[in-house]
Amino acid sequence: MTSIATRTGLALLAAFGLVSLQAGVAEARSRFTQDPYPSTYRTIASGPVLIEHATVLTGTGERLDDADVLLQDGKVAAVGRGLSAPADAIRIDGRGKWVTPGVIDVHSHLGVYPSPGMKAHSDGNEATAPVTANVWAEHSIWPQDPGFQAALAGGITSLQILPGSANLIGGRGVTLKNVPATTYQGMKFPDAPWGLKMACGENPKRVYGQKGGPSTRMGNIAGYRAAFIDASEYLKKNQPKQEQPKKKRWWSRASGDDKADSAGDSGGKRDLKLDTLAGAINGDIRVHIHCYRADEMATMLDLAREFGFKIAAFHHGVEAYKIADRLAAENVCGALWADWWGFKMEAFDGIQENLALVDRPANSCAIVHSDSEEGIQRLNQEAAKVMANAKRAGIDIPPERAIGWLTRNPAKAMGIDNVTGTLEAGKMADVVVWNRDPFSVYAHAEQVYIDGARVYDRNDRTRQPVSDFMLGQDVMSGGAK
Repeated sequence: MTSIATRTGLALLAAFGLVSLQAGVAEARSRFTQDPYPSTYRTIASGPVLIEHATVLTGTGERLDDADVLLQDGKVAAVGRGLSAPADAIRIDGRGKWVTPGVIDVHSHLGVYPSPGMKAHSDGNEATAPVTANVWAEHSIWPQDPGFQAALAGGITSLQILPGSANLIGGRGVTLKNVPATTYQGMKFPDAPWGLKMACGENPKRVYGQKGGPSTRMGNIAGYRAAFIDASEYLKKNQPKQEQPKKKRWWSRASGDDKADSAGDSGGKRDLKLDTLAGAINGDIRVHIHCYRADEMATMLDLAREFGFKIAAFHHGVEAYKIADRLAAENVCGALWADWWGFKMEAFDGIQENLALVDRPANSCAIVHSDSEEGIQRLNQEAAKVMANAKRAGIDIPPERAIGWLTRNPAKAMGIDNVTGTLEAGKMADVVVWNRDPFSVYAHAEQVYIDGARVYDRNDRTRQPVSDFMLGQDVMSGGAK
């Protein structure tokens, strides 16, 4: 997709007869993010739906009482009071119920670490080298994972599947629509940008300390820098000379030194690892970093500045509260747990108010994420824990703000907020109808709509999808039917 800024630039170039140059630049950039495995997702045909007289949290910070939501042609057609609807619309009585955008999980391993959790199913970490930017999580996804349907019952309509955190740079993540499909491509969110999974701290140094390194945090940083040096040189060689970067790069003091490659893998042929890293530098692949400590997050922000890439979100970040102002100022999201802490040394200085404090500055972007096949089923309740802990600290967070942690903000971090994450006219009709305030411990997702189709209904067994793996399984007895 071409950004507004790019289209404006093309218009100006056209006036001077320079469109061919800009087209060449775009082509050079797109080489790094061409998709040979494109989405085959198709929306499920559905008639119009009018949800009436509900409490609506739009995800934009607004709460509407006794309001309606009209879904039509796979989109949100309107949100307001007293809406009219086509004669053939299905009408849902929303009295006593709450309506929100579909819940989005920015950090999931469903499909790559599926259930049952067997070694044969362990496909999330390519722990064969510290930098495996060449691998794509989508090629490990098992669409039959029963976890997808369990997440759907919790209101999850979209999710980003990431590689694990064994590596310094673990590879590309992929965004999915949470619908049953035979192939992962049938779930692949159309036109969503890839994410790049990185990890700092204990995990990579623990895994590779026994494999020849890196075994220290300074070794971790040296490993990132070496990889991005290679990618910067690769990017330089794969762009037209007229497109030499205007902003300073590490090579700017050397002129044409093609022997500066630190690992010997920018020597002419296409390189899948460097495609991904070059795409991250260009901003076409969004960088998501597993990082716990505040000092390490600050170092990673400096690393991003050194090589010109943008961090979309820090994940886990139990010390994110210490740098909340900097995260907001640099437009970096904090994808966090409600209260996980203390399970390893870098997680020791967590506080229960972490996410609430990250949420406080202007322009902040706080996200509740799961990193768990169980937690993904109740992200609404994880958010409720944050609200309760914040209230004890004197911070009152209303539902209309908290819902953004589950919808708008993850969509922003994943680069899909232009089409989903809020209930606004023209956006995807990804909607959850809750039996009550979604931040109640008694809340259930009663109905879930994806692109306007009712894909889950707690009161209708025919609309409770079952994984192929689970078909014929007697859950109670463990035997076959």
